[in-house]
Amino acid sequence: MKRQIDAFEQYLTVDKKASKNTVESYIRDLNQFSLYCTSLKISSPQKVKTATVDEYLRALTKQGKSDATKARISASLRAFFRYLISIGAVNTNPVTDAAKSKVTKKLPGVLESQEIVKLLSQPNGDDYKSIRDKAMLELLYATGIKVSELLDLKVTDFNLQLGILHLNNGKKERIIPIYPAAVKSVTDYLLNVRPAIVLDANQDKLFTNMNGLAMSRQGFWKIIKQYAKDAGIKEEITPHTLRHSFAAHLLENGARLQDIKEMLGHSDISSTQIYAQYIKNKYTSNYAKFHPLAK
Repeated sequence: MKRQIDAFEQYLTVDKKASKNTVESYIRDLNQFSLYCTSLKISSPQKVKTATVDEYLRALTKQGKSDATKARISASLRAFFRYLISIGAVNTNPVTDAAKSKVTKKLPGVLESQEIVKLLSQPNGDDYKSIRDKAMLELLYATGIKVSELLDLKVTDFNLQLGILHLNNGKKERIIPIYPAAVKSVTDYLLNVRPAIVLDANQDKLFTNMNGLAMSRQGFWKIIKQYAKDAGIKEEITPHTLRHSFAAHLLENGARLQDIKEMLGHSDISSTQIYAQYIKNKYTSNYAKFHPLAK
């Protein structure tokens, strides 16, 4: 199965122009599934049946894997076999809708508005690091972009005059408006901090570490988790917390689901609809909790 996985990796990288993180995630999931198939003496994708996938998902459950992890792995397998069908390597996709439904999609973790305010107010100093960190947090919540997208931003992606972020990953173009406070924070960083810490004229990344070098995802999330702790936020902060909060708060305040889909860069509206389910659950819970006749 290694040969087909290698071909799929090439397809994702060259044809689909998927991000490095996306490709690594797919291939990691597929390599683990390949090892499972080898243990069952299944040597090729043609021999993988729906029962094989179902049993694998059950094995993941026994290993204590979360629903979110199983959903991701299921999506990876589905995409892989969809690719194999497209090149005529297999005839059917063993990852059926039934298999998909066995994985419960976990609702996103969302911070309340007041928690967001506390988090964004933590970097409040006038030193270079505080100004940079505030700009990064404000921009994440203002635009709902992924952390990988934040760290890949170039200086030219941010338009100071118009107050917009322009993203183009080669497949899809997104233009996202930015609220004034975030524009001010990023402008302050761009004009007063970045020139002092980025000395390499060839460095085009908008945000870097304090040495002017590319910042890692791990490095950034250590930063945000510390600020969450300082803000007294008890919820677990994940790489998507501010993205989820951005989408849920927009929807809660009347934004159209289609508009949120475009800003998030989702290819399918079904990915965005999970926020509608989150809002529905929130209001249902509040109704049951506070209505005097619902208790």
